Amino acid sequence: MKHTISVLLQNKPGVLSRVTGLFSGRGFNIESLCVAQTLDPDVSNLTVVSRGDDNVIEQITKQLHKLIDVIKVVDITEKEYVEREMVLIRINAEAHTRAEVLRVIDIFRGKVVDVSAKSYAVEITGSASKIKAVIDILRPIGIKEIVRTGIIAMSRAAKTK
Repeated sequence: MKHTISVLLQNKPGVLSRVTGLFSGRGFNIESLCVAQTLDPDVSNLTVVSRGDDNVIEQITKQLHKLIDVIKVVDITEKEYVEREMVLIRINAEAHTRAEVLRVIDIFRGKVVDVSAKSYAVEITGSASKIKAVIDILRPIGIKEIVRTGIIAMSRAAKTK
């Protein structure tokens, strides 16, 4: 099962290397990894997606807790959460396909971020399933290049009545 783990850690050199080393040293695969500074410049938020049964994920979280520079580890898969990913796609856009590409991008609420004589670079943001859907639709038109950010995720706020 896929798990999304949110990790708050010290924003210092080598910390990310130790976290990824923990995964590779134990044979765990990282499907997606995204890290950036929080409001506090001394703290970063790492979102990592990995697959495994409950025992594997429990072992991952326990090992992460043991790292000195790790502040907090939460498997947010167990809670309600919002996840997003961004993808940049360079697509063939010859004269006969330009309108179709623009229509598809509009349907997925994307935007064109670069134009050349023979291609468009487009930006799409959404869930992993939305990203997969747009890639599947654009593939027959001709995708030249794809760059993805990886998943970022945040727990939903508590519902108040």
